[in-house]
Amino acid sequence: MISLKSALAKPFAKRVYKNIQKWANKPLETQEKVFQELISEATSTEFGKDHDFISINNHKDFIKRVPIRDYEALKPYVEKVVAGEKNILWKGKPVYFAKTSGTTSGSKYIPITKESMPSHVEAARNAILMYINETGNSKFVDGKMIFLQGSPILKEQNGVQLGRLSGIVAHYVPKYLQKNRLPSWETNCIEDWETKVDAIVEETLPENMTIISGIPSWVQMYFEKLQQKTGKKVGDVFKNFNLFIFGGVNYEPYRAKFENLIGRKVDSIELYPASEGFFAFQDKQNEKGMLLQLNSGIFYEFIKADEFFNKNPKRITIKDVEIGVNYVMIISTNAGLWAYNIGDTVEFTSTKPYRVIVSGRIKHFISAFGEHVIGKEVEEAMKEATLNTNVRVSEFTVAPQINPKEGLPYHEWFVEFENEPENLSVLAKKIDESLQKQNSYYFDLIKGHVLQPLKITQVKKKGFENYMKSIGKLGGQNKIPRLSNDRKIVESFPQEKIS
Repeated sequence: MISLKSALAKPFAKRVYKNIQKWANKPLETQEKVFQELISEATSTEFGKDHDFISINNHKDFIKRVPIRDYEALKPYVEKVVAGEKNILWKGKPVYFAKTSGTTSGSKYIPITKESMPSHVEAARNAILMYINETGNSKFVDGKMIFLQGSPILKEQNGVQLGRLSGIVAHYVPKYLQKNRLPSWETNCIEDWETKVDAIVEETLPENMTIISGIPSWVQMYFEKLQQKTGKKVGDVFKNFNLFIFGGVNYEPYRAKFENLIGRKVDSIELYPASEGFFAFQDKQNEKGMLLQLNSGIFYEFIKADEFFNKNPKRITIKDVEIGVNYVMIISTNAGLWAYNIGDTVEFTSTKPYRVIVSGRIKHFISAFGEHVIGKEVEEAMKEATLNTNVRVSEFTVAPQINPKEGLPYHEWFVEFENEPENLSVLAKKIDESLQKQNSYYFDLIKGHVLQPLKITQVKKKGFENYMKSIGKLGGQNKIPRLSNDRKIVESFPQEKIS
């Protein structure tokens, strides 16, 4: 028997689908409207005055007056906002600061305004509604839903609430979902991640879990603890679990392991949230990529990744992007971020409508020898090499080995296996061949005997987890970079290596 909540979800989903189609089918007009509104609203702010917003009529004017900045470059303005000053980056004061741990900047304070907050909440909701509209499946709304996230406890800083983005969003769960939502407020407030996951296992075991959501690496820990506790596959523990929602990292390297932990395939929805904005969500089950949110108070610019470090790289809008090109994404938002580099690289999989995949981080690449290897390529190589095998990978990261004890330099892959390969060197050869196929620079360096083929260093079970714990970044939205241009990360956990 269909419940009232399940029945009502379908017409609501249809209405949301139609609204999304309106702007998705008019992408250029939608982005132009967003651009004009952003400039108009911020003309009288300190940033707007400093950058002559009153004279900006179009994107060309904007490029001339507003240079690209990362957090460090924007910091003088942000510090004024944090100190409690008004009308600096956006009118008035923000309602929240999302505190994030930057890889280069220490803690970052990302402003969230009353204008930008709704998109953080609505995009995740809309992703689920688009799924309901496409599949007709709405039964899961009657079950329990779990969202693995940071603590919802907020602090105050000069009249502005401060916390992790996922903790802030926890305050905006719609009333009709409150009864279905787990973990409890008390459990969500536990700071220690391992203690928290143990408490979540205890809370969820007796429940009818239908949706599970979170960053794959941390959901994996939850699944493993469930399995240890019950001796059963997650799909047998939760018979009605049929939708996994994830974001933050590429799911593909985890997919085989998850299907093994669950014991069957479940539908999944990919999200692209960040403290700086909710950029995209998967709108179709059988289409590659996520629908870029063009109507959410965010104006997008793109720079080809291989031109990004040039003196004056060309900044383009969605009008001029091409499918399959690796771009650095630059955003201007109604939270007061202007021509801001969030550090992500994306590729378009479609321009009708505009869909993207996250291909990596502009700072997370290996080019110690001019090879320009990116996150998407190493993940694809691992996926291809382990396809149709029993090998299952828990986690991995890649670093250059510039000064080996003998022979040529090489890429060193630090891999933690759940199911180990019979022969590490055979797997390494497969990965290397896939990487050469994808990246012509890497191919040339191998063939030209500048590099030798990659080598795998095995990491002990829970090695990555222990490393994250040792640097105080276990859980929440923290994740291991897929690759680095130096050896700082891998040299931080020598005790975890297996030679």
